[in-house]
Amino acid sequence: MKIAVIGAGHWGINLVRNLHALGVLSHVVEKDSEIVDEVSKEILDVQFLNDYDSLLSSEIDAAAIATPAASHYEIALQFLKAGKDVFIEKPMTLCSKDAADLVHNAEHNGAVLMVGHMLLYQPAIKFIKSYLEQGHLGKIYHLHQDRLKLGRVRSKENVIWSLGVHDIAVLLYLVGSSPNKVEFAGHCGVQKQIEDDAYVHMMFDEGVMAHLHSSWIWPENKRSLKIIGEKGMLVYNEIEQTVVLHKKSIGSDLENIDEGEEQLFEGFDQPLRLEMEHFIQCIKSREQPISDGRSGAEVIRVLELLNGS
Repeated sequence: MKIAVIGAGHWGINLVRNLHALGVLSHVVEKDSEIVDEVSKEILDVQFLNDYDSLLSSEIDAAAIATPAASHYEIALQFLKAGKDVFIEKPMTLCSKDAADLVHNAEHNGAVLMVGHMLLYQPAIKFIKSYLEQGHLGKIYHLHQDRLKLGRVRSKENVIWSLGVHDIAVLLYLVGSSPNKVEFAGHCGVQKQIEDDAYVHMMFDEGVMAHLHSSWIWPENKRSLKIIGEKGMLVYNEIEQTVVLHKKSIGSDLENIDEGEEQLFEGFDQPLRLEMEHFIQCIKSREQPISDGRSGAEVIRVLELLNGS
């Protein structure tokens, strides 16, 4: 199998390293000569190119795209039309029209289209999904996500498009449906018209609500998910990779019930490796990825709704 990585910068280098370790990396496309010089010292047995034109008619199986988000659509479309499978880092595109067009082209050409919603490949998230489906928490009332840190500030997309996109993908995956109403509140501090601290509220059918707080200008590093249900409450600490059940609820007599807590799961933090392994498996088997094009396009649709709320 031969997979080319398009863009070896801030995040692309991680795709390069993982695909190389998995034995499938054939080419690295990067225009920045300083990045090429640095990466080529570490990755010795692949071909480096400064553009991807020759790859469109080559024998590679797939392209993994980690360029700036504004270029995702154009690059992915060319590889899909060339009959190649495609992995795109988040956000998939910057508008739902482009996302839908990529999905159409992938399906028309029988190509695998996968979006880099890495958190869906965390073992802890898979555990939580199964735990909820088995009904252990009963009816789900609301979900709360926090992704807060002093982080890399973007100049094109706001903090929800950059950081919160991870959590929106997780929330849609866990709830299993799309929201029927969304609300957004954000603050532009560092730059005009680019929110660096934001809150998202999503309402789903059957009364389920989800709340998300994202910030790249925050004093502490906090990544957590809390799920409140009628029979108990789950707390996922993404930094420590633990899932704890708080045996707390409200009884039929409206009295508090508190029977302590129990750690249900302790995972490990290699979601990118697991994500790349899943992409390779989907190329081999032709199965639909967990984070396929349609689910990625739905995340973009929700993000657009937030822009209009």
